[in-house]
Amino acid sequence: MQAIVETLFDAVYLISVITIGILMIRGSKGNLQFRLFGWMAVVLGAGDAFHLIPRAFALCTTGLEGYTAALGMGKWITSVTMTIFYVLLYYVWRKRYHVKGKGGITAAVYVLAGVRIALCMMPQNLWLSGDAPLSWGIYRNIPFALLGLLVIVLFYRSAKAHGDKGFRWMWLTIVLSFGFYIPVVLWADRIPMIGMLMIPKTCAYVWTVLIGYFAMKRECR
Repeated sequence: MQAIVETLFDAVYLISVITIGILMIRGSKGNLQFRLFGWMAVVLGAGDAFHLIPRAFALCTTGLEGYTAALGMGKWITSVTMTIFYVLLYYVWRKRYHVKGKGGITAAVYVLAGVRIALCMMPQNLWLSGDAPLSWGIYRNIPFALLGLLVIVLFYRSAKAHGDKGFRWMWLTIVLSFGFYIPVVLWADRIPMIGMLMIPKTCAYVWTVLIGYFAMKRECR
C-alpha cells in the first residue's frame, strides 16, 4: 500500500511542478520575474526526480535496501538543485520588487549557497552508503537553513511593505517547508515515521509554485 500511495503522490507532484514550470516559462510574455519562477519550478521538479524516481522503483520492486547507492546519489543531486532553487527565488524577489543594489545581500546568498554546495560535495557525507553520518547532515543544512531564513525575511518584509497580495504567503510556504524538513534531517533515521513529514513539506513547495503561477495568470494578460 505504501508503495502505491507514495508512488502516485510523487508522480503527481513531479508532473505538476514541472508542467507548471514549463507553462510559466512559455506564458511569461517576456516578464523575467515569471520566467525565472518557471525555471525555478523546473529545477525543483527535475532535481527531486533524481531521488523520487529511484525511490518509487525501489518501493515497487525489492525494497529500499537494494537501492542505497541510487537513493544516495539522488539525495546528493537534490541537495544541490534545492540550493539553486533558493538562489533563483532570491532573484525572483529582486525582479518582483525592483530591487537595485543590495550587493551585501547578494553576496550573502552566494556565500551561503556556495558553502552549502561545497559541504554537499565532501566525501564525509557518505552519500552512497547506508550509514551516512547525522553530523554531516547537520553541517550541510546549516547554511541551507540560513539561506532559507534570509529569503523568508526578504519576502515577508517586501510583500508587507508593498501590500503584495499575490505573494503575501510566499514567506509562509518556505517556513513550512523548512519546518517539516528539519525534523526529518535530525530524527528520521531513528524514528522512520518522521519521514512522513516529507509529504507536507512537498505540499508546501507545490504551494510556492502555485503562488507564482496564479500571480502570472493575473499579471501577464
